[in-house]
Order: sequence, then C-alpha cells, then structure tokens
Amino acid sequence: MSAPAPVQRTTLQLYRDCLRLVRHIAPGNSPKGIALRNMVKGEFAKNKTVKDAAQIEVLKAGAIRALSNYMLYESGSKDTKLGTAMKKFNHDQKETLIQKGDTDRNTR
Repeated sequence: MSAPAPVQRTTLQLYRDCLRLVRHIAPGNSPKGIALRNMVKGEFAKNKTVKDAAQIEVLKAGAIRALSNYMLYESGSKDTKLGTAMKKFNHDQKETLIQKGDTDRNTR
C-alpha cells in the first residue's frame, strides 16, 4: 500500500484543530470536554515518536478524516435532508453486516 498524498496541515496545526473542535463540542471543564481533550492529547502523545514520513502522513490523514466525519455528522443533525440520507446509509450498512454475518455462519 502506498503512502497517501501529503496532507497540507502540519501536525501542530492538526493538534490545535482537534483541541479547538473539542472546545466547540464540549466547552468548559465538563466531564465530556476533559475526556475528549485527554483522548486527543493521548493519541498525539502515543505517536510522537513516529519518525517515518509515510507513517506520519497516514496518521495525519486519519486525524483529518476524523475531523471531517465529525463535521459531516454535525451537519447531518442540522440539515434534515442530509440527516435522512445518513440514517438510510447507516441502516443499509447495518443490514449488510447482518446479512454478511448470517452468510458467514452458514458457511461454517
């Protein structure tokens, strides 16, 4: 698997973006805010020793994907048409997984 295209944000910028998003999601020192901040800090701390440029790009792409997914989720909760489409997609995904699980059990 080849490395993804370089991400335009620096690691420090992504870290700050994640902490800003946490402040937006759970302002103040609520238990949810503290837990989210600790999770963000922990994830970045866990990977601070990574030196391989390709692996860093993969980690940065994952962080950006997580931020994008959250923003899409929030948009879906405000836009009824998007929210309906997201619920349908999630329902279809669950049905597919259930059917796949039944198929896997039948092949054993």
